[in-house]
Amino acid sequence: MKNLLIILLMFSGLWQMQSQEKDDSHREKIKELKTAFFTQELNLDKKKAQQFWPIYNEYESELHKLRKREHRDIPNLECITEDDAENMLDEYVAIEKQDYILKQKLFNDLKEIMTAQEIIKLHKLEDEFHKKLIKEYRARKEREKQEE
Repeated sequence: MKNLLIILLMFSGLWQMQSQEKDDSHREKIKELKTAFFTQELNLDKKKAQQFWPIYNEYESELHKLRKREHRDIPNLECITEDDAENMLDEYVAIEKQDYILKQKLFNDLKEIMTAQEIIKLHKLEDEFHKKLIKEYRARKEREKQEE
């Protein structure tokens, strides 16, 4: 019985590792596509790309941390106290403020290497890329559904 439990725990751990690796590979693929899309659409030459990507990657990294805080597991809403709900609301507002500060820092840092028009274009491209990503995700899910 003890051996069976150990084997089950090992398989569970392997499954979680594979799932994490799959998520990481998807994130890497998305990052590669985003890099290519932005580089092409913003007409980044080698010099400007070398300046742009460290700034943008730092922004993305900090934004990812904020999103993880925002999307943490929420307990059953019927079981939380009003005080806990208040704390959650305060956390959401703090995250929104930090999101604003991050974007402000990004724009200020990018002003050192880009025009305001290029920064506005980047902002628009972020939305376009996100919409294309969602569209592709939905199409893939629909194909998987039809194959079943």
